Amino acid sequence: MDAENPLTPIARDLSWLKKYCSLSIKLLVEKEKETPDNGIEDSIMFFMNNIPDTNTNLPYDHFLRTNKINFIERLTILTAIAPYFSPEILSPLASEDPNTKAAFPQAGGIINNMNKEFIPTLETVRFLITQNSIKQKFLADQILNSNSRLFTKNIIKILNPNSEIAWNKYIIQPSDEFLALIRGEHYQPTYSSSFPASKISTRLDWNDLILPYDTKQELKEVMIWLKHSKNILSHPHLGKFIKPGFRSLFYGPPGTGKTLTASLVGKNTGKDVYRIDLSMVVSKWIGETEKNLKNIFDQAENKDWILFFDEADSLFGKRTQTKSSNDRHANQEIAYLLQRIEDFPGVVVLATNMKDNIDEAFSRRFQSMVYFPVPDAENRLALWKNSLPPDYNLEESIDLYEIAQQHELSGGIINNVIRYCTLMAMEDNRKTIHEEDMEIGIARELKKSGKIIG
Repeated sequence: MDAENPLTPIARDLSWLKKYCSLSIKLLVEKEKETPDNGIEDSIMFFMNNIPDTNTNLPYDHFLRTNKINFIERLTILTAIAPYFSPEILSPLASEDPNTKAAFPQAGGIINNMNKEFIPTLETVRFLITQNSIKQKFLADQILNSNSRLFTKNIIKILNPNSEIAWNKYIIQPSDEFLALIRGEHYQPTYSSSFPASKISTRLDWNDLILPYDTKQELKEVMIWLKHSKNILSHPHLGKFIKPGFRSLFYGPPGTGKTLTASLVGKNTGKDVYRIDLSMVVSKWIGETEKNLKNIFDQAENKDWILFFDEADSLFGKRTQTKSSNDRHANQEIAYLLQRIEDFPGVVVLATNMKDNIDEAFSRRFQSMVYFPVPDAENRLALWKNSLPPDYNLEESIDLYEIAQQHELSGGIINNVIRYCTLMAMEDNRKTIHEEDMEIGIARELKKSGKIIG
């Protein structure tokens, strides 16, 4: 046995599954005879009672042991992953009934017309678990419902190929997260329509964050929660009253450091930060916004992530009086969000330029509300100095103190000005930032925001 290959125990289990599938079909054929062979049924029972031991420390076996996965759950997982590793494993289930010359309907599944591959459905798992016993199907359905841990922990997912078919005809698949786990890989979801979020990071450090004293003090609560939350929640008294999770509102004008701060909170606590793309989340179609949000929260539920909703007022805005069906559905979306955010065990940060646009029902649920003001002259001077590359010099006529006093610019705008000035210097093959470039850069940024330079 190749003890170093993470797929070794999966190959072992899939070999067991192929034999089990063959016996299940043979038993189905025998039951149609007047004198069935009881030996096959005995073999089925033997296979059920002798599923391979999880005797390695490889990721798949470790997962089965630590989660105490039972026989039904394990069979469900194997059925779902089989097409991803060895499509022929499930080929016995596509056998023809000798009487009807058609596939056995009891085995469920969908036959791919292109390559005749057998695609398992929930009915397939029910058949393998119960051997077509109606009484046993009731027990199987308890494992296969959407509230079972196979689904809530994002191990298995289902695909509805046709909205008009019964639930047991849904295709069953492993999640990308689970496939990464059993391969021994670190899971990092990719941006997609089903997960409209991207991981954000920064090369800056906490010391590079220039904010007013009061703002930094407010941020301390978030950091302290992340440090001590496990102790608080496990406390015999506090754990009764304090719910898991932490919700914080970052508010203030654009470019004042809200996104950077969220990135730095993650960096300093060793947690991934995912920024939610609200343009992909909010939909004009009824029910789609809730569905998109559900996909995000379901994937993040058991991760140690920080979810960052930028420009959150577009989604978490004030509820309106119910004057139309559109108002009613918009209010339903907000109510759904309130519930998911309140139940989320991790950290959620909402960022907005306009605090007054946030519904009061959300405000009451924040553990902290952090204001990011436009920096004062002292902080603006620090931002100018911090943004300048150390290998570039300023022309003698440039007075950063005077610029900081004269122009009320945010950190984001200051970075844009420095970017412009260094580009102009590079183009001229010089290491000095000229006053003319500085003036043009500032004027460009003020024009963007509708201001006129004096």
